[in-house]
Order: sequence, then C-alpha cells, then structure tokens
Amino acid sequence: MASKEEIKLKEEKLLELVGDFCDKYLDKEYSYLTKQMVKKLGRKREVPFKRGKLEIWAAAIIYAVGQINFLFDKSFQPYSSADEICNYFKTKKSTVSNKAADIRKILKLNHFDKEFSTRYMMESNPLNDLIEVNGFIVPKSLL
Repeated sequence: MASKEEIKLKEEKLLELVGDFCDKYLDKEYSYLTKQMVKKLGRKREVPFKRGKLEIWAAAIIYAVGQINFLFDKSFQPYSSADEICNYFKTKKSTVSNKAADIRKILKLNHFDKEFSTRYMMESNPLNDLIEVNGFIVPKSLL
C-alpha cells in the first residue's frame, strides 16, 4: 500500500506531466483544468493513481478533460487528437481511453461539467437559456 508521501510524490509528478503536455500542445486553461483534476483525484479516499504508470494516468486525465470539452473535434480550439496525446506519453490509446472512462465515472463527469469545462464550453451550454418555473423547464426568452 502506498504511503501518503508516495502518493504526494506521484501527484506532483502527474501535475508536472499534464502541465508539460498542456504547455506544449494546448493552453493555460487546459493546464489549469487538468491540474485541478489531478488534485481532485488525489483527494479521493481511494486515490486511483496510487497504482499504475503515471504516463497512462497523465494521458487519461488530459483525455478525460478533452472529451468533455470536445478537444478531439477539429472545429474547436485548442485541438489535439487522442493519438497525439498517446504518442506523447508513449501509451496505448485503448488503455488511455479505458482509464479516462474510469476517471469520468469516478468524478461523475459529463459535458458542460461546471468544474472541468472550459470557459467557452460553459458559455455555449444550451442549458444556460433554460429556467424552471413551477416544475416546468422553459426558455428564458418566454418569460
């Protein structure tokens, strides 16, 4: 079983790994979001990254944040492919994809997640224009 000190060292290394990728290929917002995700995973009672290769965890964290923010869609900026992430960390795409799914499940992530969505995604959330009135959801424009 990993000690608290070992987990903290792994967390610091993960912060460095995701930060380096984001600084090189993405932007400051992705760097911030991925680092926040590392920290949140590190606060879990059962820290998921205490076992396994840190490169896989780093790639999966970027992948998970990327999935909810359409990072893999060329019409969005910044853009990166899953292959670029996996090649950078020398990991297998299937392994990273599975680990990212685990992360999304652990953190209960969906598109437009308030904590891990980019500013652009939050502003373009179609649910922003809806409000509940007497149990009914209606567009704000009708009020």
